[in-house]
Amino acid sequence: MPPTSQTLTAERILEATEEVLRRHGPAKATVVDVARALGVSHGSVYRHFRTKAALREAVTKRWLDRTTGVLAGIVAAADLDPETRVREWLAALFAAKRRKAFDDPELFATYSVLTTETAETVVSEHLAELTGQLTEIVRAGVSAGAFTADDPAVTAGALFRATDRFHDPHYAREWERPGVEAEFEALVDLLLRGLRARH
Repeated sequence: MPPTSQTLTAERILEATEEVLRRHGPAKATVVDVARALGVSHGSVYRHFRTKAALREAVTKRWLDRTTGVLAGIVAAADLDPETRVREWLAALFAAKRRKAFDDPELFATYSVLTTETAETVVSEHLAELTGQLTEIVRAGVSAGAFTADDPAVTAGALFRATDRFHDPHYAREWERPGVEAEFEALVDLLLRGLRARH
């Protein structure tokens, strides 16, 4: 094992785990591989993550949190009108998912496997966070008189499900098709027309 010169932290372990997953895939990657990449014993890794499942959950959460982190900036952008915030949030979500799928296809495939393993916990929390962000934007739009929605959370959930094709990894193969951006824009235009308050 190469000597390690840095303090072993959870973040360093997660970075190394990502590299090991990229190299070996989820079926073959082991905690021993992660430890070897870090130049430490596998017991050192287990001191931070008690089980292999806990390590996989943490690395999956870290990967998903990159998307919610980007989107949080749009939620907080109170200087943007509500329609622009919805449009930019949905576009940023689509762009983030496409980047993950096409910039690093090996890791995307790996995480597609890992998210099915952790669907009850990490993925459910991720989806709740995303719909929570969208709810906040819709609620602000209702407060500003720009949107009509009896229940902003229900409306946000409907918006999220209506745009599934542009952010659910199951549709990743469609994201490279010619004209997909125009289809996305047309759908968002339609949804925003339905959200607008009638004055």
